[in-house]
Amino acid sequence: MADDGEHVVFSDEEAAFLRHVRFGELPPRVLPEDLVELHETDPPQAKPDNHLDDSHWRSS
Repeated sequence: MADDGEHVVFSDEEAAFLRHVRFGELPPRVLPEDLVELHETDPPQAKPDNHLDDSHWRSS
């Protein structure tokens, strides 16, 4: 950008080139067969209010 407060406007091609120079190549697109299916699990058990002996909770 210019020092005197003027805004520089780039064409789409110039902006694409500058973006490529700054960030490089994009990684390859993930194919649908490469996606991982998520399996929902139960939420973790809450820590009890009275936790004087919390050795059981530290081990998990």
